[in-house]
Amino acid sequence: MAAAQRHPPDQQGRPVAIARRSSAWLCALLLALPALSAAAHADPLAWPAAADAPANPEDGLAPLAQALLDPSDPAATLTPPQRIHLLIVAGRPAQAVTEIDALLATLDAPERAARAPRWAPFMLYARARAQAPAGGDAVAGAAYAAAFQARVATLDDLAAVQTHPWLSADLAAANTRLREARAMHAGAATIGRDDALELVRQAAFVQAYRAADAYAPALVRADERRRFVIDDAVLIPVGEGVTLSAHLARRRGAEPRLPTAMLFTIYTQPARNRSQALQAAARGYAGIVVDARGKRLGTGTAAPYETEGRDAHAVIDWISRQPWSDGRVGIYGGSYSGFAAWAAAGHRHPALKTIVPYVAAIPGLGLPMENNVFLSANYAWPFYVANTRLLDDATYDQHERWSHLADAWYTSGRPYRDIDQIDGTPNPWLQRWLRHPDYDAYWQDMVPYGAQFAEIAIPVLSITGYYDDGQISALQYLKEHYRHRPNADHTLLIGPYDHFGAQSATKALELRGYTVDPVAQFDTPAITFQWLDHVLRGAPRPALLADRINYQLMGANQWGHAPSLDAAADAPMTLYLSTSTDGDGTRHRLSQTLPAAGTFLSQQVDLADRSTRQGAYYPSPIVRDALEPGPGLVFASAPFAQPVDIVGTFSGVLNLRINKRDVDLSVVLHEQLADGRLMQLSYFVGRASHARDMTTRTLLVPGDWTEVPFERTRMTARRTAPGSRLVVVVDVLKDPMHQVNHGTGRDVSDESVADAGEPLRIDWRSDSLIRIPVHSTGEGPAMP
Repeated sequence: MAAAQRHPPDQQGRPVAIARRSSAWLCALLLALPALSAAAHADPLAWPAAADAPANPEDGLAPLAQALLDPSDPAATLTPPQRIHLLIVAGRPAQAVTEIDALLATLDAPERAARAPRWAPFMLYARARAQAPAGGDAVAGAAYAAAFQARVATLDDLAAVQTHPWLSADLAAANTRLREARAMHAGAATIGRDDALELVRQAAFVQAYRAADAYAPALVRADERRRFVIDDAVLIPVGEGVTLSAHLARRRGAEPRLPTAMLFTIYTQPARNRSQALQAAARGYAGIVVDARGKRLGTGTAAPYETEGRDAHAVIDWISRQPWSDGRVGIYGGSYSGFAAWAAAGHRHPALKTIVPYVAAIPGLGLPMENNVFLSANYAWPFYVANTRLLDDATYDQHERWSHLADAWYTSGRPYRDIDQIDGTPNPWLQRWLRHPDYDAYWQDMVPYGAQFAEIAIPVLSITGYYDDGQISALQYLKEHYRHRPNADHTLLIGPYDHFGAQSATKALELRGYTVDPVAQFDTPAITFQWLDHVLRGAPRPALLADRINYQLMGANQWGHAPSLDAAADAPMTLYLSTSTDGDGTRHRLSQTLPAAGTFLSQQVDLADRSTRQGAYYPSPIVRDALEPGPGLVFASAPFAQPVDIVGTFSGVLNLRINKRDVDLSVVLHEQLADGRLMQLSYFVGRASHARDMTTRTLLVPGDWTEVPFERTRMTARRTAPGSRLVVVVDVLKDPMHQVNHGTGRDVSDESVADAGEPLRIDWRSDSLIRIPVHSTGEGPAMP
C-alpha cells in the first residue's frame, strides 16, 4: 500500500486516492472488477420475472442464468468464468465444480497457484451446495466444512494461507452491489446480454459469500492454529516509553531458532497484516508484521515518517534477542514499508542482513513534494493513517471532497498554505511538511542521506515499475547507493507496472491502455522470499536477477540485464529543442544537430488566470491517440530507421530566460508510433530554483539566461519500432494538483494570485538539450 502516491485520474483528469481495505480487501477487489467479456451480443433478453427491484434481488435470476447458458443464438459465446458464475446461479453446482477444476487445469503451475485461491469461495460453495437435497439451494455447515477439509485443509501451508484471505467475505458489499445492479434495470421489459451476465456474476458472489460469511471464519482459524503458532498481540518496547504492536507467526514443528522476515507498516489492517505474517511463516521464517508507532495495540502518537528508522532499529534489536530468533533479520515490503526498510538500513543494526523494498517512498522526494514542488495527490493521506489506531477509511474515501478541494483552492487563488482552511479541517501534517520546502535536515533524517549510503553493506533488492508513481524515490535510493558505494550489492528489478502491480503476485495484462508483454509477469512475494532464501539460507540467486540491473524491455517481450544503469544506457543520444517546425507547423524538431546560436522559442503564461491549467504529465492513459491540446511546446524527432532500445532515465539541460525569479516546469517524453498514437515513457516535474540542489534554493535572475539541469526522472525500457519518433513536451506547471509558483522568490506556499503580477514570459533557447538513454544494439545510426 502506498505511503505517498499518485493515482489514475478521475473523469476530469485529476488523480484520485485509492485505498486497500482492511476487511475482505481481496474479495472486494474481485467484486468491483467485471468478468472478461466474451463476444458482444446485442440482442436483449426478456426478463423471466418482474423487472422491478424485488425484496430479494436474487429472485428470477436462476432462469435468467439458465437462458444465458442455453442461448437461442449459437454464436453467443461465454468465457469460462462467465460459465462458472452462470452455473452457480442456475443451480447446477456440481457442473460448476467440474468447470472450476477444468479452468485451473489449463493454467501452468505458477499461474494456477496464483489464480486458484480466488476461486476458493465458489469452489467451496458449489461443492457444499451440491450436497443439498434435490432442488434446494441451502448450504449446510457440515457440507461446507467437508468441502473445506477436502479442498483447503489438504493444501500445503503456503497455498493454504494464500487461500484463506479470499474466504474473508464482505457479504454486505456483495449484497449492495447486486441491489445496485438490479435497480439499474427496474421497470425494463428486457435486459442486454452483457448487463445480464454482470447481474448474474454479482449474484454468484452473493451466494458464495453468504456461505463463506457463515462458515469460513471458524474453519480458517482452526486451520491456522493447526499449522502455526500465532501471536497477534506482541508488544515490543522501542524506547521513549513507547511500545509497538505486532503479529508474529511460526510454523508448528519448525526449527527452534529461525531467521525473521519482517514487514514494518503504518497501514493497520489486522486481517491483511496477520496474513502477511502467516505467509512468511509458511515459507519457513519467523514472520512478523510490526505496526508503526501509535497504531493498533501500541502506544505513543502516530508520526508518519519521523520515527520509523529508530523504531525499526529497536524492533530488530528486540527480535535478535528472542529465543525463537537465530539473530538474522530481513526486511521487505512496499511503498511505506519499503521506506521503513531503508530507514532501518540507515541505522545499520548488525542483525539486519538484507532488505527487499518495493516501490519505496522517500519522504520529500516523490510525495508530499517532488523535486521541491508540493503536490496535492495524497492530501488526505495523513488523515487516513494518523486519525485512528487503524485506518480512517471514512475520511479517506471522500473522493468528491478531496477532488473539489483541489479545484476550490486553485480557483480561489489563495496561498497553498491555506488549503486546509478552505477544506475546513486542519491538516497539521501538511502544515508541518510545508515548513520544509528544501530537502533539509528534517527530510534527510528519515532515510539514509549522502555519505551514509557508503555504510550500507548489506544486499538490497529493489523492485519498482515504470509507471509506479513512487519510482523516482526507488531509483534515487539505487543511484545514491551506487554513487557512494560503487561496489554496493544492490539489485534492481523493474518493468511495466504501477504502484500496486509492482507489489503483486500477478501483473496486469493491460495497464492504462498499454498491452503488457507476456514475459513481464513475475510474482513479487515469491521472488522476495527467493531473495531472502538466497541471502539468509544460501539458496541460488533468483534466475530473473541475472545482473544488477534487470529490466523488462517493453515492445520486445524480453528481459534485459546490465551491471549498471550506465551500462544499460551505453549509447546515449542528445537531442536539441530546435525552433524549426515540421510540415504543418504544429510541432518543432528534436534535432541531433546543435541549432544556430541565439535562437529560442517563447511562451507566455498568465499565472493569475485560474480558468486554465497546464503542464499535464500524468501517464493515464499510457497509450493515447493524440496529445491533449495545451500551450506546451511540442518537439518531435525524425523517425527511427531501425529498432532502438531506450533504457534508463532521461535527463537534460533547459536554457531558460524568464521575467520572474522562479518557475515550475514539466517535461514529458513520448514515443509516437508509426500509426500516430503516442506512448508515454517518462516525465519530469520540478522547480527551477532547486534544479541543481534539492537542499538549497537558488533564485533565477529575471531577464538572464539560466541553465536548468534535470535528472531526477523515471526510468523506462522500451524497444521502439522503425518509423517511431520521440516526442517531448515542455511546459510551465500550473494546475490544481500542485502549488502554483508565482515567481516572486518568496516561499511558494505563501504566494497567492495577488503575487502573479504580469504574465510569465519564458524563452526556451534552442541549445536546450534532452539526453535519451539508449542501449547499443550494433545496428547503426538510430535516425537517418
